[in-house]
Amino acid sequence: MHARSCLSVIDVFKYMEITTAVHVRQVGLGVSYAAIVNKTSWLSVSDENLFKGLWVEVRRGLTMVQEKNDDINKNMVLPPIQQNRPALSWELKIKKKLKTVPLCLGKFRPVVGQCCHQCTPDSLRKKLGQSSSLSFHNLLIVNETHTRYRGWLVRRVCCALFVSGCKVYPSPVSSRLERVCQSNRVREALTAEHKEPEGGDSQGQLNRLSTFLPLINTCISPGLLRFVGWVMLKMFSSIFASIQVNLNHLPPLHRASQEGSLLVYVYVRQRVMDCALIPLVLFCHNLRVPYTVCPLQINSSFLRSILQKVGVILLPACAPTEQDAEMDSLYSPVMTSLVHELLHEGQAISVGVSAASGQGGQWLARITQLIKEGSFPDVSLVPVGISYDCVPQNDTQVGVSSVLLWLWSLLWRRPGGSVRIHFAQPFSLKEMCESGRCRIDEWLPLQDLLLPVILNNRTDMVVGLRRMSWLLPPYYASDLKERTHPERDLSIAIILHLIFSASSCMAVMSTSLLSSLLLYRHRKGVNTSVLCRDVAWLTEELLFRNKDVGFGGSLVEVVHYSLSLLAPHLIIAAVPTRKDPFIVPCPSLTATHHLTLQAQIVTHAFILEAVGACAVSAMLREVASSGISSVVRSDGVEGEDVKGDLEFDVVLCQSELTERTLQLCHLLPPGFMPPCQSSQSFALDAVDSLVRCGILIMEEISRDVPVCDFLKREGTLTWTTTDDPYHSDSDCAERDLRSYKISQPSHCPEMLFFLCSMLAGHLRALCWTTAGLDLLHTPLPEAEFVALIHFHLCDTATKKKQHYESCSEEAAHTAVRTLIDLGVLLEERQKGGVFLGVSPLFQLSENRLKLYRFISQYLYN
Repeated sequence: MHARSCLSVIDVFKYMEITTAVHVRQVGLGVSYAAIVNKTSWLSVSDENLFKGLWVEVRRGLTMVQEKNDDINKNMVLPPIQQNRPALSWELKIKKKLKTVPLCLGKFRPVVGQCCHQCTPDSLRKKLGQSSSLSFHNLLIVNETHTRYRGWLVRRVCCALFVSGCKVYPSPVSSRLERVCQSNRVREALTAEHKEPEGGDSQGQLNRLSTFLPLINTCISPGLLRFVGWVMLKMFSSIFASIQVNLNHLPPLHRASQEGSLLVYVYVRQRVMDCALIPLVLFCHNLRVPYTVCPLQINSSFLRSILQKVGVILLPACAPTEQDAEMDSLYSPVMTSLVHELLHEGQAISVGVSAASGQGGQWLARITQLIKEGSFPDVSLVPVGISYDCVPQNDTQVGVSSVLLWLWSLLWRRPGGSVRIHFAQPFSLKEMCESGRCRIDEWLPLQDLLLPVILNNRTDMVVGLRRMSWLLPPYYASDLKERTHPERDLSIAIILHLIFSASSCMAVMSTSLLSSLLLYRHRKGVNTSVLCRDVAWLTEELLFRNKDVGFGGSLVEVVHYSLSLLAPHLIIAAVPTRKDPFIVPCPSLTATHHLTLQAQIVTHAFILEAVGACAVSAMLREVASSGISSVVRSDGVEGEDVKGDLEFDVVLCQSELTERTLQLCHLLPPGFMPPCQSSQSFALDAVDSLVRCGILIMEEISRDVPVCDFLKREGTLTWTTTDDPYHSDSDCAERDLRSYKISQPSHCPEMLFFLCSMLAGHLRALCWTTAGLDLLHTPLPEAEFVALIHFHLCDTATKKKQHYESCSEEAAHTAVRTLIDLGVLLEERQKGGVFLGVSPLFQLSENRLKLYRFISQYLYN
């Protein structure tokens, strides 16, 4: 009897180890004792009593773990407006669970914002100073504790008292205008323009510079800055429920400010309010408010005068866009001299860069040129990541009427959504320029990298990185005479690195996570219970990749909060006969475009896996077209209900897979790949990431076994698959024979297709643009050409009634720029501007078809 009891206890423990883990993962602590006992009918009465006691202890332990997690998550709560919300009809269908979304794996939050260990190792040695407090500050919560006073009256005017107590640094402008006008850079530009000898009429020079005088006289007025700060706090309180700032990132900025370092804040442009958020955060934390470069055209002279007195550098009144302003031969020299004077005064600068077009990068090129000239010992660059839950639309043209109309609309809407701001670790610009780690010597035109493969079907690829010279057009640096290719490429590399750094330190918001799941994993719809399960899974995957998340709390609350913000772009059906509501993304252009923008940060986090998955998909497509069949474990089910494992009886060759991955990484948009990493290393990392996540299984092939690789063509890769400079690449060195097989678990195909879908929008836009070249009568002006391509993408998506993520303006611009780099389109500079036409090589339909097939091989169908 004793032996039987011991055996029962062992059985109980085994069953508890499996069943408890499964049920607690599915329904949290709400799993009941009866639910498990009903599945353990083989237990005797005595064993059942023993099991009941053990289950009580397990629940007690799980409750302690839950309380510990709640204590970790107490600093990250949902916005107050979502906590006391009216119940929606479909919300009642969601079962209340106690499972909590993890904010971190272990005790510490993921460390984000560290500078590059390869380009700036000396800056990396200066520790970030992060602690385990996980503290955040909601900028919109201002009470009497933030002031030196107490009392009932203070509680009513605490916001005004708070901004009056914030420190404002002086901004002298007494002789700035004279110094800018007398600078050699401006005088040489004036001399070259008027063809006059140096030392000409000073009054005539001032008349020519009259357009730029308000920009030069931009200053920071302490009283007006405090008033505008108070207005912005009130305004943002009407827009957002919270603006969370990571307090652990601010001490390095305080130390750099105390040491007298010149700080330049760099962020990726997303919305107009990006320009206002960074100065507001720094102002509220007693840091120097930077001069902010704002690419807006303000029509009202009243608004222009106010903004220019709080440090906002606007476009000239006569220039509608940035490109039009840069076309003026005097604009670039004047702005470079203005940046020189601002840094000479010890001021900070805030610059936004567009990830799609690179606009704004010319300001970084000017600062880099000043460092190369020795005007300043060094400048510290601070990438800033800004993440939004939900952002209202905005216009690029601002006037008094539009501002008043927008403020009036705020009175009739409740605040929704939150913002998360991360300041990365400052790093030395001089160190990045002098380290020589950005590999600009390996940059080659895209047509040299891919055209031999596309047209000649060759495998001996040219080794190098794609040169993206369009990120810094020549007229953006017209004041820098005789600038060599290496210097210009270095500025472009710094722009690319800052875009990548700022994107990497962005937190993943809950709406971004749900948008990615609905677009790429559950395009045809999903139940809420399955969506909750996938949210928990994807959150853990993001934390494992050292990505910070901008949400926390109960799993159901997080999902409900995200669905509430995304509700205008979703179809939520709550049927009384179903337990869970069914959620489907709206099949419209506006909805898909909004979800795609939200999901971009998730794609950035999974870029290695996405590139590798597309390469695997391309090889599997070639396997399928060759006639080799695959076996599907369907368990007797037929049709669309087949959910079994796909068994591919094929081995993927390592060299072939790495080659496909290498080819695809050259087609990535800017910002996804750091310029300091070689393309070979990126391709190998992409393949290794698929092994880590369980999609591929590596196999060693013994040399005595003959290997038949039907995908292997003539020729071998001529580059070494390593970054080790001492790696032997001689003919005598024997290489290991390795191959990969598709993993067989049931989740593997679904995971593979989920990753492939992340890059499908970009690749499909390239395919549609290539196919649409037949419909255009070229050459055409660049703006008209891009507009026609955008219309063609929208028309194609409308006819297919799907794939709307491939027809945005950004997708059209990126596709056209990629075809220009490939040599498919030629740029011709004429009097009317830049004209685009199809090159003679690709006027042949045969070559266009080859290009189309090359790109479409990476598309999962």
